[in-house]
Amino acid sequence: QVQLVESGGGLVQAGDSLRLSCAASGRTFRDSGMGWFRQAPGKEREFVSAINWNGASTSYARSVEGRFTISRDNAKNTQYLQMNNLKPEDKAIYYCAVASLESTYRTATSYTYWGQGTQVTVSS
Repeated sequence: QVQLVESGGGLVQAGDSLRLSCAASGRTFRDSGMGWFRQAPGKEREFVSAINWNGASTSYARSVEGRFTISRDNAKNTQYLQMNNLKPEDKAIYYCAVASLESTYRTATSYTYWGQGTQVTVSS
């Protein structure tokens, strides 16, 4: 059974940093694209970042580009999202996801497996 477990969320102040992790189990995903999405209260889930199978290609939402960095460690079957200079508008539940194919994908429908989410709250 495939499981994605996020960790690293929490309550921080504006300008602080957090590093989210997403550990996958049940099978290896070294050939799969991975990504992060988020959902704020009252809003739809939105794309945050994606990375291809070997980490050579990444994609970011305009709202986080330059502040967030996605990475992966295929030996650990884990992806990460380093979030710097956090803003109150970054407050959301963050979900990690894994695609069936190897590229970077910005649409939620491209992803097959999803984590349960981790809360990120940024106070001003």
